[in-house]
Amino acid sequence: MNGVSAADGTGAAGRLGEQIRGAVLVPGDPGFDAGCAGFQTGYRHRPSVLVRAAGAEDVAAAVAHAAAHGLPVAVQATGHGLSVPLDGGLLISTGRMTGVTVDAAARTARIAAGTRVAAVVDAAARYGLAPLNGSSPDVGAVGYLLGGGLGLLARQFGYAADHVRAVDIVTADGRPRHVTAEHDPDLFWALRGAGANFGAVTAVEIDLVPVSRIYGGELAFDTARVPDLLESYRQWTTTLPEELTSSVSTIHYPDVSAVPAPLRGRHVTHVRIAYTGDARTGEELVAPLRAAGPGLVDTLGEMPYTECAAIYHDPSYPHAYLGDNVLLREFDAEAAASLTETTGPGAPVRCVLDIRHLGGALGRAPKVPNAVGHREARYLVRVLTPLDGTSTEEARAAHRKVLDALAPARLGRFHNLVYGACAADEPPEDFWERADHRRLTVLKTQYDPANLFRCNRNILPEPRP
Repeated sequence: MNGVSAADGTGAAGRLGEQIRGAVLVPGDPGFDAGCAGFQTGYRHRPSVLVRAAGAEDVAAAVAHAAAHGLPVAVQATGHGLSVPLDGGLLISTGRMTGVTVDAAARTARIAAGTRVAAVVDAAARYGLAPLNGSSPDVGAVGYLLGGGLGLLARQFGYAADHVRAVDIVTADGRPRHVTAEHDPDLFWALRGAGANFGAVTAVEIDLVPVSRIYGGELAFDTARVPDLLESYRQWTTTLPEELTSSVSTIHYPDVSAVPAPLRGRHVTHVRIAYTGDARTGEELVAPLRAAGPGLVDTLGEMPYTECAAIYHDPSYPHAYLGDNVLLREFDAEAAASLTETTGPGAPVRCVLDIRHLGGALGRAPKVPNAVGHREARYLVRVLTPLDGTSTEEARAAHRKVLDALAPARLGRFHNLVYGACAADEPPEDFWERADHRRLTVLKTQYDPANLFRCNRNILPEPRP
C-alpha cells in the first residue's frame, strides 16, 4: 500500500495507497517527516496524510480522496513560500514531478509542478532563451508563477504571471483541467496571481524571452562609510531605462568565517542589477552608484544568463525566517531616511531590508488580464528576519515598525514575498485590488465551495445560505 501503515482519521488511507504510483504516508511512517519538511523551517505542514505524487494522476486521486473525506489540502514543491501551515488534512508533495520541455520555435516551455527555477533557466538557455525567473534558482517555478512572479527582468517584461499561457490543474472536484484564456477564462484569470487557492497545479506553460546574456551583478558598500546610499539609490532609479531592473538591500553580517572576508562583521548595503543592454551602456548607467562611495565588492559585468543566480546569492540551505513587504506608490527622501534609521547598524532586531524598483512593464496591464494587482506601485519594500535567536513576536514587531512608517504611500503587499504565518486581521485587499478580491471570492465559491484548498491567504468562498 505504498507505505500506508496507519489510519488517517478517515479509515481510507489504505485504499488511497492502492491508487497512487508514488507514496502515501502517515505519521510514524519512514520518510513522512522528511516528506513534509520544506525550505522554510520556521513553519511546517503537519498533515494526517502525505501523498508524494509521481504524476498528475496521483494528484487527481489525492484531491478526490480529500474531497470525499472532507480533508483540507495543501500542495508543496519546495516549501519556500509556506505561510499557512496545514494542521491535519492531506499534503500533496509535487517535488518528484519534475521536467521542462522547451519549444524553441514558439518560445515556450512546459514545466512540471515540482520543477525548480534553475532547471527552467538551464533548459531555456540551450536555445538562447530565458524564463522570467526571480533571484533564487532553488524555488519551485510553479509556486513562483502562481503568486505573480517578480523577476530579474521585470521592468522590461512585466510579472512572470503575465507570461503564463496555460495551467494544468486538478480542482476541488478531483477533475483535471487544462486552463487557458480560451478555455475556462475566469479560472485562468484567477490562477495567475492567486492560483494556490483554486486547486493543485500539475504543470504550466510559459513564454520565454530572447535573452541569453545580461550585464549584471552587485555593488556592496559598508553602510557606516556610505550612510546615504538608500537616498542615492532612490535618486538613481528615477533616471533608468526599463531594460534595467535593480534592487538595494541592507544586512548585518556576523563576524564568522563562513561570511566572505570583505563583508564579515559589517552592516552592508548591496545594489543588485540586471540589464539586458550592452555592457558599455551598463557601465555608464551604474557610474553614479560607483561614485557614491568606496565599495567592498563589485561584480558587475557581462554574464551568460545561466549565471544570473550570482546576482543575489540567495541562501540555498533550509532555515527559519519571517518576512513581510509593502508596495509603494512612491519612495521619497523621508522614506529612505526612515528605513536607514530603523534597519541600520543600530537596529535592535536584525532585519534584512530589500527595496525593489518597479515601474516599466510592471505598471502596464498584460494582454490577457490576471489577478496580479497594485500595478501602479513604483517600489516594493521587503523586510526579513532570520529566526535564529529572534522570536516571531520580536521579528513581527520590528517589521511592523519598519513598514508602518511607509503607510502614507502604501498600496498593498505582494503575494510571493510574505514569509511566515500572516496576521488574522490583515485586510484581504492587501494582496489584490478590492474588486479583484470580490471576483476571486465568487470564483472560489464556484470552483472550491467547501474550501478544500484553504492553506492560503484571504480568499474564502461566500458563506452558504
